[in-house]
Amino acid sequence: MRSAPGIEPGPRPLVYDPSRARWVTGSNGVRAWIRLLAAASSGLMLYATFPPIDLWFLAPVALAMLLLAVRGRGARAGAGYGFVAGSAFFVPLLPWVGEYVGSVPWLALSVVQALFVALFGAVADRMSRLPWAPVWVASAWVAMEAARSRVPFGGFPWGRIAFGQSDGPLLPLAAVIGAPGLSFVVVLIGSALAGVVASGRITRRTAAASCIGVATAVGALTVVAPLFAPPQQDTVTVALVQGNVPRLGLDFNAQRRAVLDNHVQRTIELAADIDSGRVRAPDLVIWPENSSDIDPLRNPDAAARIAAAARAVGVPVLVGTVLRRDDGTTSNTSIVWDPGTGPGQRHDKRQLVPFGEYLPMRTIVTALSPYAAQAGNFTPGQGNGVLDLAGVPVAVATCYEVAFDSLLTDSVRAGAQLIAVPTNNATFGRTNMTYQQLAMSRVRAVEHGRSVVVSATSGVSAVIDARGEVVERTELFTPAAVVTEVSLSTTLTPATITGSVPEWIAATGAGAALAFSLLRRPRSITPNPANYYVA
Repeated sequence: MRSAPGIEPGPRPLVYDPSRARWVTGSNGVRAWIRLLAAASSGLMLYATFPPIDLWFLAPVALAMLLLAVRGRGARAGAGYGFVAGSAFFVPLLPWVGEYVGSVPWLALSVVQALFVALFGAVADRMSRLPWAPVWVASAWVAMEAARSRVPFGGFPWGRIAFGQSDGPLLPLAAVIGAPGLSFVVVLIGSALAGVVASGRITRRTAAASCIGVATAVGALTVVAPLFAPPQQDTVTVALVQGNVPRLGLDFNAQRRAVLDNHVQRTIELAADIDSGRVRAPDLVIWPENSSDIDPLRNPDAAARIAAAARAVGVPVLVGTVLRRDDGTTSNTSIVWDPGTGPGQRHDKRQLVPFGEYLPMRTIVTALSPYAAQAGNFTPGQGNGVLDLAGVPVAVATCYEVAFDSLLTDSVRAGAQLIAVPTNNATFGRTNMTYQQLAMSRVRAVEHGRSVVVSATSGVSAVIDARGEVVERTELFTPAAVVTEVSLSTTLTPATITGSVPEWIAATGAGAALAFSLLRRPRSITPNPANYYVA
């Protein structure tokens, strides 16, 4: 570029370009910072789609911003921008992980999850240059979510885009295409939006028409989706007991007897309300996870207290407890406690929390954080997660298990007519964890066409209908009992029938599209001076 006569051009300021890991000059660096800001804003907007903020409509915009940030930047820069977006998303989403154990576990988990978004960023630009680009971009995102839901240490599905759509109009789609499909649709819309913004004058009309076509197809499917919801065929009256805890923090386990007594006492009070006619008599009662961390099969006093509560209400009680084994290990177990015959069927939690219920790489992790030594020595259970309560087949997803697709799919396929989520959130204080978990339960209700009952030690306990609507809920850290009638169903949704098949189709499609893009001959492009200073 030639300067005006008589004016000598001054030196351009140096600006650090994170995508190239070096200092560059002029507009090059300025535009790099714009991309960096767009990537960070993308992650923050994704975070805002989750409870308690619930700005679900920002999800497609967030994805569009990330795609525009990585556009034309190649794999290495795309990975960098993806990591920035992932960090800006997971760091504010997951502080509950370190609520009482410090920032190291929280930030370490956030970094690991951000690396998966970095992988998406590395391939996103290449996918965006293919025909039918929104389909391949959305498939790549689903493949990324599938991977981080499985590795490392069994995966961590928390923060999937689908779980931020519990208040959005796309939620009915979960019954047809499941949680992975719901994520696919959101990213599909975001990718189409990015295509419109990035198109040149000549192609913008075509891109806009494609975007309108995507929106029309998604809208039509959303309208039709409720037709696939299974009919509700019967009802049952359920009581949820929230006994509360004496105090917050990791010393929850030191409060075992007080927590058990709280749940026994609240159940006996419920029985008095039933006898007086103030509330209807339930068919079954559900206590939370860890409502009796004293093993009632080894401790006669705990067994006597639970039996007294069951006799008072006169119906089976699902009791969350911890059972001790002779080899020193434990199990996170839900037991059906009959008022006449005592303990019966059991569900041992199948998906354990790494670094909480068990400790991978114990020596290394303990050296990094002294709190890690407090991790449990639990062993996972087997089976399909279905228990019989008063003749009702109930799918039990204990706390963390509700985040994993396959567990509830197996349970509902095995005949479960109702989903129960006994949970203990007391060790996460007043963080957003409780509300994020509740949003997952709402998505699961629609996905499987089943009512969901969430019973928490300290709240929030809730009743969710098969449309994902919260019918009843309690407040945090207050003793409570909820008695309500819920619907049952035996019919399977398309999402339950197909299970993980759509997810694997998307992942396979993404892999094939990536291979095609790597193998095809690049087009010859005439240099354009206007692009010389694009970061």
